[in-house]
Amino acid sequence: MTVEAPEKTDPVDPARGLTAAQVAQRVAAGQANVSADKTGRTVGQIVRANVFTRINAMLGVLFFLVMLTGSLKNGLFGLIIIANSGIGIIQEVRAKRTLDRLSIVGQATPTVRRDGVAVQVAPEDVVLDDIIELGPGDQIVVDGETVESASLDVDESLLTGEADPVDKAPGDQILSGSFVVAGSGTYRATKVGAEAYAAKLAAEASKFTLVDSELRNGINKILQVITWLLIPAGILTIINQLFIAGDGSLDWDSLKPGILGMVAALVPMIPEGLVLMTSIAFAVGVIRLGQRQCLVNELPAIEGLARVNIVCADKTGTLTENGMRLSEIEPVAGSGSGVGEEQIHAVLAALAANDPRPNASIEAIGEAYPDAPNWQTTAIQPFSSALKWSGMSFADASGADAGNWLIGAPDILLDPASDISARATAIGETGLRVLLLAQASEAVDTPDVQERMTPVALVVLEQRVRPDAKDTLEYFARQDVDVKVISGDNARSVGAVAASLGLGSVDNAVDGRALPGDKNELAEVVTDGSVFGRIRPDQKRSMVKALQSRHNTVAMTGDGVNDVLALKDADIGVAMGSGSSAARSVAQIVLLDNKFATLPYVVGEGRRVIGNIERVANLFLTKTVYAVLLALLVGIAGVAGKLFGFESLAYPFQPIHITISAWFTIGVPAFVLSLAPNNERARTGFVKRVLTHAVPNGIIVGLVTFITFVLVNPGGHQGPRLGEKIDVLPPDVVQASTATLIALIATAFYVLVVVARPYNWWKLLLLVVSALAYVIIFFWPRGGWFDPQQWFNLDSSNWGNISVALVLALIGMVAIEVVNRVLPRFVPEDAPAPEPEHDPAVAG
Repeated sequence: MTVEAPEKTDPVDPARGLTAAQVAQRVAAGQANVSADKTGRTVGQIVRANVFTRINAMLGVLFFLVMLTGSLKNGLFGLIIIANSGIGIIQEVRAKRTLDRLSIVGQATPTVRRDGVAVQVAPEDVVLDDIIELGPGDQIVVDGETVESASLDVDESLLTGEADPVDKAPGDQILSGSFVVAGSGTYRATKVGAEAYAAKLAAEASKFTLVDSELRNGINKILQVITWLLIPAGILTIINQLFIAGDGSLDWDSLKPGILGMVAALVPMIPEGLVLMTSIAFAVGVIRLGQRQCLVNELPAIEGLARVNIVCADKTGTLTENGMRLSEIEPVAGSGSGVGEEQIHAVLAALAANDPRPNASIEAIGEAYPDAPNWQTTAIQPFSSALKWSGMSFADASGADAGNWLIGAPDILLDPASDISARATAIGETGLRVLLLAQASEAVDTPDVQERMTPVALVVLEQRVRPDAKDTLEYFARQDVDVKVISGDNARSVGAVAASLGLGSVDNAVDGRALPGDKNELAEVVTDGSVFGRIRPDQKRSMVKALQSRHNTVAMTGDGVNDVLALKDADIGVAMGSGSSAARSVAQIVLLDNKFATLPYVVGEGRRVIGNIERVANLFLTKTVYAVLLALLVGIAGVAGKLFGFESLAYPFQPIHITISAWFTIGVPAFVLSLAPNNERARTGFVKRVLTHAVPNGIIVGLVTFITFVLVNPGGHQGPRLGEKIDVLPPDVVQASTATLIALIATAFYVLVVVARPYNWWKLLLLVVSALAYVIIFFWPRGGWFDPQQWFNLDSSNWGNISVALVLALIGMVAIEVVNRVLPRFVPEDAPAPEPEHDPAVAG
């Protein structure tokens, strides 16, 4: 939306503001502060993204076919569709609502002058040319031009990264996203809605993008291959089920068994549980991180941070707390002031206690000296960015003169050529903030009183470093993660803070004004450096891209509008909960408690998820491999039998058989394993490593299952006899299917035995419980209310078939053991070392 200025014939009186008619005119002209759509996805977009997925589409078609046959129990796999979609929808909607609540809580209500009356309005009700009143703490909601200023100081740190307030005189520009720290004034709205500075930055980052996830990308690649495999396997299975192994009739009752056989062959090819387990593992990680006040907007974000090798962190609010701390008082030697140390402390306490609007420096002095003397102020000179100093004249309880005192910037109050000024400069170059306490012979509101004062002491302040910052940086160092401190503050000041935490040095801090414009040169400087100051918002974005150009995975932390574009372009954006709503919306992770020290826990959760999903992926993809192989072998055997006069083969299972085969070889064990502790370092090559194990395991399981079926197959088609119900099969067919299913489950169970290594007590218990569950399903006595064999169309009474199945399963187990012991010699893997026990990611 382009906002045009009103005609010159429509004047605005700054004292009275707009009239009701002028407001209505601007609203009608589209000149109200109505922003474009918020960043992030709507609920509808979240639902569509989680429902309309490749795996849901495949399962949905197969579920629909089973429902056409009327066999409800064979459609149990359809519940996976609901679970897959529900977990993602619930988590993303939960995150969206949390961000919306944060946005509402932090929403400003500007005061505007209309018809000569000051009224509070919602930000979206501000119109072009509104006269907006400002006071300490007020947020600037639209861009404008200063009209009135009474020592008006504005903090633009969320826009520029510069921590020091900026003095605003009439005519100066004021940008949305900043806020007032001292003084008062008014300004006229010159840019509203999408034209405002903060809105432009947010709009540039408003396109929603998913965090890059190797797990998700790897699973999607596997699903793409499976989609193509389903076509020939499905066609071959349909031909075999309907025209070769069946009776060739095309009436509906004859088609039903073929459809069930086809679905039974195709469903296990889809690793639907892998997607579900991945979602569950991520969701549990999100819940665990939520307990640490960490909001995850996208489930795969915790995986992404676990793979990060560079973290770009702001100084203020990340490594340091908001505020200063008194470091030391250095009396000025030889000044002739005659002021003792105790009197200096008393004066500083009085200055802090009597300041009506203390800034961060005065607040730090007040914390150091809380016991102020019982003095009365006789004159006050408020601090302003223009003066760079403030002052008070005091009288003690008896009314006697207690002195006239000034405190402010040494470079303003002192002669630059003096020794005291040189000393203050030397201290400031170490990253500390220096104020000068001086005594005047006249009241502080006397004109040019600062020119007639005597220096008393240098007040040295330091930024308050977060107590957990050093441990956090040390953690990342142990994990080979480089930390880059990027700030809008003075480079040497940033360097001093970082150096106190063991990162870089003051002399090596890079000033953003000296950064090269060439992309390759910038990448070289940013890669080699650790601390950067005076960085503009556009430079932050360029630095992130420069690091990514060197094949780094970059996380960016930030809290302001100036960080939005960098957060957007980083592989993982981490926003502070107290930051701007635009920053929180584009970030994948929001630290609600504003603690940088939470990130190691996010890394730990990501590593747990990655390691466990890779472990259970072996189970699911083994199933996919043996399902594809079994369908192809049965289909080829059926076609060959038709061509050469052999006994035809129908698919040995119904969908319910495939469902129960996965319960305790994959489903329940995978769920438990996906939530188990795992501290392995993140590694690339997920698909290659998983397939290296899953393919040979799947081939062995598929061959054992097929050979068993060939040996126990009674011949003929699998369908019911004429007039029988679809779920009532001939006894010899049920017995053959049962024996074949036992061979499949026993061999697949041994894959679980291998994947679960190394063992501990709960893994052994898991294996025992899973084995006992199948013993109950297959060998519980027939009859009575509890009859698993009847429920699942099983019959284990033919011990000849069962014996064949068990012998072949034992051979398959030996083969799996041999393959998994020999294979690592040909495909070496560097097992990552476990985390040190004292790392914060492991603690708790």
